[in-house]
Amino acid sequence: MVDHTIVHFEIPADDIEKLRNFYSKLFGWKIEKMQGFEEYWSIETVPVDKGNLLRPGVNGGLMKKQNPEHNPVTYIAVESVDEYSKKIEHLGGKITVPKQEIPGIGWWAFALDPEGNLFGIFESR
Repeated sequence: MVDHTIVHFEIPADDIEKLRNFYSKLFGWKIEKMQGFEEYWSIETVPVDKGNLLRPGVNGGLMKKQNPEHNPVTYIAVESVDEYSKKIEHLGGKITVPKQEIPGIGWWAFALDPEGNLFGIFESR
């Protein structure tokens, strides 16, 4: 059973270094470039060991803004991206980016709720 809770967030930025400095100095977040990912930095709001959170919290990412309307997004844990994609559409939402793999980590998709709010769903490997 998966708790359907927020498990990741992403903040888009025109100036990565500016926001990296801002959040690091404001909250003490550890923000580092992720190996193997172009234009993506991991955000640790709580410490991790081998990918596991050592305390309750949510970590995220900082990424290059894709367009002027690119807003922050939250990801909710689900048991199956495939099943929840169907459920989202059945309930009046829309899948905007179908299931994608994050090698070695899991799968994700983007959706809009019936009011047009963007969110992600994430299935851990």
